[in-house]
Amino acid sequence: MNQHDALNIFRHWDKQGRYVYTKHELTKLFLADSPKTFTEGLARLVKSGLLKRPARGVYLYNNAHSVDGYAIEHIAKALRPGCYNYISLESALSEYGAISQIPIDRLTLITTGRSGTYETPFGVIEFTHTKRPVSDIINNIQTIKHRPLRIATKATAWRDLKRVGRNINMVNEEELQDD
Repeated sequence: MNQHDALNIFRHWDKQGRYVYTKHELTKLFLADSPKTFTEGLARLVKSGLLKRPARGVYLYNNAHSVDGYAIEHIAKALRPGCYNYISLESALSEYGAISQIPIDRLTLITTGRSGTYETPFGVIEFTHTKRPVSDIINNIQTIKHRPLRIATKATAWRDLKRVGRNINMVNEEELQDD
């Protein structure tokens, strides 16, 4: 993998709106490279500043023009591929105005994958596992156009907050009634 070829590939995908990749996705973009060549090339791209590694196994194209303000959500999605992930808990309730404090440095998510916390240059991503059935999840989240992750409804975010035993004292319950 040379830098010129990599730059052409990243520019192509940037035009498609793509700027966050998992290591697995990058191996598919550079199929001709042996595993050793790929690993060394990836390290060189990070060292040169063409790529940034915001979390283990996740890479961001630094020169992207398609950066949309949702980088942390793209990273979260890449950290739990194949799982249902949605914004909930304090992050969702803050967006709905039910929490006066805005968690600007933290994104709280519910996932069907494993729980975990990741510190990234864009803020902390906190995954909380749920055993709820997929049908229940799908019926209680909403899609917002151009946003990478779905978001819990106000009632679902409140239910999730209570279900996982988080601090409910900061929630303005009057705001939960307005729908």
